[in-house]
Amino acid sequence: MERRTCNLCPLLLAATFMATSVVVHAGDPDILSDFLVPPSLNPADITRSFFTFTGFRNLRKANLTGKATVLITKATKKEFPALDGQGVSVATLLYPPAGINPPHSHPRASELLMVLQGTLEVGLIDSSNKLFVQTLRAPDLFIFPKGLVHYQLNTDGENPALAIGMFGGASAGTISLPTNLFGSGIDAEVLAKAFKTDKKTIAKIVAAN
Repeated sequence: MERRTCNLCPLLLAATFMATSVVVHAGDPDILSDFLVPPSLNPADITRSFFTFTGFRNLRKANLTGKATVLITKATKKEFPALDGQGVSVATLLYPPAGINPPHSHPRASELLMVLQGTLEVGLIDSSNKLFVQTLRAPDLFIFPKGLVHYQLNTDGENPALAIGMFGGASAGTISLPTNLFGSGIDAEVLAKAFKTDKKTIAKIVAAN
């Protein structure tokens, strides 16, 4: 079986990280200290490791074989505690060929998406239900305003794509519409009425989520 991986561009990725604090407007409250120390740590024990995140190294051995949806690696204050109070977080998005990041929203921060490799179709729906669709190629940018539903699709059926999402908050949150609606335990009868279909159809969708 063919192993599909994505070749990172280290210089472009590094430049994007450095630009994050400049191009993303911080949405978190201001703090009254240089940085926030988790309760579990003694401030005297803080070293350079506290300010370092190495979780993206795993992308170099990512296997996309058989995947249909995007592989997301996050650096939020949960994964990288030093981000707490800094008003910024990052996620890498690795899309398999023809892979999709299903419709979702971020309730606590806007997202600036930068395509690093490949081609993506992105869609954004505003509060008047107007759809904006754009095709992005490396190194294009697209902004998803806070709280608005959006998606990304790798339009290349043979090659993976890579993007980085930069958020204006240390914990943007993600609400995935398919999971939120069909994986939350809402009664099938309610969903059937809402989507003007039958409970049997709803049951199939719920089983897939």
